Amino acid sequence: MNKMTIRDVDWQGKKALVRVDFNVPLSGGVITDDTRMRAALPTIKYLLDNGAAVILMSHLGRPKDGPDPKYSMKVTADHLAELISAPVHFVGETVGPEAEAAAAELEPGAVLVLENTRFIKGETKNDQAMAEQLGRLGDVFVNDAFGSAHRAHASTEGVAQHLPAVAGFLMEKELEYLGGALEDPKHPFVAIMGGAKVSDKIAVIESLLTKV
Repeated sequence: MNKMTIRDVDWQGKKALVRVDFNVPLSGGVITDDTRMRAALPTIKYLLDNGAAVILMSHLGRPKDGPDPKYSMKVTADHLAELISAPVHFVGETVGPEAEAAAAELEPGAVLVLENTRFIKGETKNDQAMAEQLGRLGDVFVNDAFGSAHRAHASTEGVAQHLPAVAGFLMEKELEYLGGALEDPKHPFVAIMGGAKVSDKIAVIESLLTKV
């Protein structure tokens, strides 16, 4: 893969601002499937083991009109604390003074989970003011949210304009797998697609038609 990954950074004493995909299914405020969280653990543990303080950001659900308690990232922070041995903290802001103070105080070897990125309307509009504020929280941006990487949002594309950016292990794995599958597929080659929004898939379908 021709992209820099977390292996290319000396993390000692640095703050890693990591976009993860913690958009997990919930039922009655309880996580019913933590697969996406577990997929991010190799990246999180590598960063912690190599001396970084880890700041995680993600969206959860589809809040419509700003903050909605049922989509708070607090539930994922509590669950993450059960999956890793490092201290896990939560801050009820995504950007702003409270988030910046929590990030500044975070010690190497500890994790901070920010509040839902979509609680801020500027997220989906790739608002550069929001992206710049996110950039204040860390030293290096790590994108490990393959499931959200196709969207040019403030926490995926915008923040990369304000910090050095590298890929996490999950992103690396997905890119290498897809690259090999699409450039030199073994036949018979079948593509199975899913998702609620057909409009997002048209360009992908057109691209795959020449290969499947």
